[in-house]
Order: sequence, then C-alpha cells, then structure tokens
Amino acid sequence: MSTTTPRPGTSARTVLAPVLLGVVALALWQLLIVVFEVKPFIVPGPLAIGEQFGSSFGTVLQGAVVTGGNALVGLVIGGVLGILFAVIAALIRVIDELSAAVIAALAVVPIVALAPVLYTMFGAGAETARQLVAAIAVFIPVYINTLRGLRQVRPVHRDLMHVYAASAWQLTRTVTVPGALPFIFTGLRIASSLAVISALIAEYFGGPVGGLGKSITSAASSSNYPLAWAYVLGAILVGLLFYCVTLGIEKFATRHYKPST
Repeated sequence: MSTTTPRPGTSARTVLAPVLLGVVALALWQLLIVVFEVKPFIVPGPLAIGEQFGSSFGTVLQGAVVTGGNALVGLVIGGVLGILFAVIAALIRVIDELSAAVIAALAVVPIVALAPVLYTMFGAGAETARQLVAAIAVFIPVYINTLRGLRQVRPVHRDLMHVYAASAWQLTRTVTVPGALPFIFTGLRIASSLAVISALIAEYFGGPVGGLGKSITSAASSSNYPLAWAYVLGAILVGLLFYCVTLGIEKFATRHYKPST
C-alpha cells in the first residue's frame, strides 16, 4: 500500500495563503474607509474596530463565554441525538421512513419564530431556550450526514459480517459506524458553525442579559458602531474556534481511516 507524504512547504502555504488574503482584504477595507470618508454608522474601519475590541476585550470575552457556552451545550446535545437517531434509523427502516417528515419540518423551522416560543416555555431568565435553538440547528446536519454515511457500507462487508453471524449491533459497531466517521464529522463541522450562529440569533429575541447578540444590539442602539462590530468580531472568533476544534478532533479520530477502494 503506497502512502503519499506532503511536499515540504505545503502546510505552510496552506496557512499562509488565507492569512495573506485576510491582511490584504483588511488593508483594502481601511483604505476605502479613508479615501471615501465612509461614516461609522455605515461601516467602521478595521482600525476602529480593532481599537474597540482591545479596549473592551473584557466585556467581549464575557459575552463570548455566554454565547459559546450555549452553543457548546447545543452542539453536544444536538450532535449526540443526531448520531443516535441516525443509527436507529439505519437499523430500523420503519423509523427512517416515519421520521422523514419530522426531519424535514425541523429543517425549515425559523429560529426567529422558535426562540420567543421557547422563552415563554422555559422562562426569560434561563439560557435553556438558546441552548435548545442551537441543539435543533445542530441536529439536522448531523443526522442527515450520519445517516448518509451509515448507508455507505459496501455489500461485501455486510455479507462478510452476516457469514460470521454478527448481530445488527455488531455490524453497526464494527463496520458501519467506523466507515461513517468522515460523514459524521462533516456534519459536526457544519453544525459547529450553526451552533454559534443559532445561539447568537436567539439572543436577539429575549432571554437573560448577556451574550454577544445582546451586546451587539445594545452597542448599535447607542450608536457605538465600532463597539458593535467589535462584538461581531468576537462572534466570528468564537465560530472559528468551534470549527477549528471540531476539525482537529476529526483529524485525530480519523487519522487511521483509509477510504474503501
């Protein structure tokens, strides 16, 4: 079996290219702000945003902890339930067919309509509504991608396990789930960003005072637009952190995975 080793400098270029693109984009953004004298209420410059981010780092960090905590709870709950229900649906065809309509309905539920209802159910002083909104947003991509991966088992592998008189659970544990890992982590990578976005949006519609969403609306309503964008930057960094951590876990968990040929 042949293996390929990455060429020297490949990893460096992979990291350096987007960093350079980001620096160029920020420099161009600042240049346009200065040349065209764009007002802060339209869009502030990167330097003004960076200055506010540095001076208000403590409050940005507090909001990021609240939003990130809700997103993390939603990611864990939605991810575990998505994988679990996908495994059950793959094992029991009737459940798969019956749940199709429910999954389709959940996929089109608007967060803006769901968040206020959940606040009424669980109380405006609890973070439960935000966590459930994130969990629902996470559940859909994880369930769909996991179920798709579980259906990718090659017939020869399934037949071999039947020859060994393996049970359905043994087949799932030793063949189906390990083969579906790339699909599972694809769903989790998509869901990691959705968890942060959903938790952030849910903060706009009530609930406890705290989180980046509330901070953005408060800063914007007081016409402190650079500060509002500093909170937006905090939300972006939280989303990137979730994505990178999920990607790192995927690389570790699938380091020995070899796609079937």
